[in-house]
Amino acid sequence: MKVPFLELRPAHDELRAELDAAYTRVAEGGWYVLGAEVEAFEQEFAAYCGATHGIGVSNGLDALVLLLRALDIGPGAEVIVPANTFIATWLGVTHAGATPVPVEPDERTHNLDPARLAAAITPKTRAILPVHLYGQPADMDPILDLAARHGLLVIEDAAQAQGARYRGRRTGSLGLAAGFSFYPGKNLGALGDAGGVVTSDADLADRLRTLRNYGSRVKYHSDVIGMNARLDELQAAFLRVKLAYLDTWNARRARIAQRYLEALRDVPGLVLPHVPAWAEPVWHLFVIRSTRRDALQAHLQREGVGTQIHYPVPPHRAGAYADLAGLPPLPLTERLAAEVLSLPMGPHLADDAVEHVIQAIHRFA
Repeated sequence: MKVPFLELRPAHDELRAELDAAYTRVAEGGWYVLGAEVEAFEQEFAAYCGATHGIGVSNGLDALVLLLRALDIGPGAEVIVPANTFIATWLGVTHAGATPVPVEPDERTHNLDPARLAAAITPKTRAILPVHLYGQPADMDPILDLAARHGLLVIEDAAQAQGARYRGRRTGSLGLAAGFSFYPGKNLGALGDAGGVVTSDADLADRLRTLRNYGSRVKYHSDVIGMNARLDELQAAFLRVKLAYLDTWNARRARIAQRYLEALRDVPGLVLPHVPAWAEPVWHLFVIRSTRRDALQAHLQREGVGTQIHYPVPPHRAGAYADLAGLPPLPLTERLAAEVLSLPMGPHLADDAVEHVIQAIHRFA
């Protein structure tokens, strides 16, 4: 049996009639940029997250850049980021002109460790940017409490966590604002690049809408130095279709994750995901750890099982940040990069495929 790491086409096959109708609606409507589809999706997704305002943008990275720029966090400022994350989190800070300050993760959840935050705060710190990695929310209450004591802003990177809950609240409603990616492989994915921001701050939402559209509130009148970073009207229409299925698809992911957890809990040398009692993850990824990771990955490939490593190169080891001075040692982040392996996961992964993955891992052990 061949088990791909992720297949996108089955989702589109399931919704083909609705996606075709969305395409036709946009094509025949005659309005293709910042129209009714974008506005409707913004309202629907913000409400889904428990926020007041949605701002559709071009991709998840631009969502973070625009957020930081809208908050005037730029040159001379520091933003605390997870050391263990996809590099886009760091790049968002860098593109805004600020400096990323990495903090090591909690070894059990791989998310930002609140206990390590205080030591990273300096007079230049303006914000904390936690990531809800792999679709599991970060431990937000202690992060928010620390930020309040020090007068810092908290911005969520929720690129992998559409629909996840922290103590009953959706990601996107926990900090001042949240940036989302709707890259095709995400739990809520477009048919191309797309992103968004949600917030309940009306002034911030207005600044974001201005910045994404050449810095203009009125056509041809640019009040600030903005960008062309708008959500495409067609992608918004597709996202509206998929949003209606997001909870159902996330529930399918949760069932697959539960099967993995039950069937793999006693495999020697394997560390499984840890889910705190307050977390309701959406299982964007199912990430295991093994000190024999590379051998396990090669074995699974021979068994027809696709896997990926999220992420083999930590941001602080990337060439892009070779000149970033004064970084502390980050041994846990580097150890995770050498041990993590993502198993097949998705709402259309068949039961027999899941069982094949499980048995292949048992054969390796």
